[in-house]
Amino acid sequence: MNKKWAVGIAGVLLSCTLAACGSKTVATTNGGKITESEYYSSMKDTSNGKAVLQQMILNKVLNKEYGDKVSKSDINDQVNTYKKTYGKQFDAMLQQQGLTLASLKDQIKSNLLIKEAVKANTKVSDKDLQNQFKSFQPKVTVNEILVSSKSDAEKVISQLKDGKKFSDLAKKYSKDSSNKNNGGRLDAFDNTNTTLDSNFKEAAFKLSNGEYTKTPVKTQYGYQIIQMVNHPKKGSYKDHVNELKDQIVDSKLNDSTTLRSVVSKVLKNGGVEIKDKDLQNILSSYLTSDSKK
Repeated sequence: MNKKWAVGIAGVLLSCTLAACGSKTVATTNGGKITESEYYSSMKDTSNGKAVLQQMILNKVLNKEYGDKVSKSDINDQVNTYKKTYGKQFDAMLQQQGLTLASLKDQIKSNLLIKEAVKANTKVSDKDLQNQFKSFQPKVTVNEILVSSKSDAEKVISQLKDGKKFSDLAKKYSKDSSNKNNGGRLDAFDNTNTTLDSNFKEAAFKLSNGEYTKTPVKTQYGYQIIQMVNHPKKGSYKDHVNELKDQIVDSKLNDSTTLRSVVSKVLKNGGVEIKDKDLQNILSSYLTSDSKK
């Protein structure tokens, strides 16, 4: 199945670096040299340069307030998840996105920091938890076989009904090269997964352990047959309070109004002073009274 590059950046501002002001030479030419101060003066007048400074300020404030809640292991866990997801394509995907491993880690850290800020500024009631529970599904583990046509999918289903092993049929028929030799196994997923087709998820969540879909599932990738490996019981919302809270916070991260409000609050409490008079209004959209709305 095709995989999407989903770093999960909060996307409030850009995330990169801006050279410090100084006399150090950045580049030399036969027409003269370019110093850091010249580069800085040029960059600060551009929208990208201003966005970089905004992000640097936000990261400093977030790290001071919530840095102790984001560990290196948290960051490395996410990196390892991407490595596992993309396998041999990982380096190519980094290059395609204009990232290095170090800048990917910086983006992950920025995202985790803003998530901690949103979590600290989100009050979750029992009613919120119960509403979230309506769409909640615990993480399930499935096998899948991807084929190009409905008739091919029906042929696979017919062989399953005749007692053929799912893993053997996955190896023989599946177009998903990432898992066909592993029985078609996918990483566990829940209702918040955004990389899987919605039809796929809906069909999977209806299955009990050991069951497979008796009709082909049409998705954006083709036609799929799904076998449930582990479908935990949903239980009551009280059994999943932490997961539900986490899902609610994640939904707030995708709400631009909430995100902007949190960023505004963080910056206002961050003791920010802009020393360069040309950049003194760089945070005005976050620090004005309108940003409270």
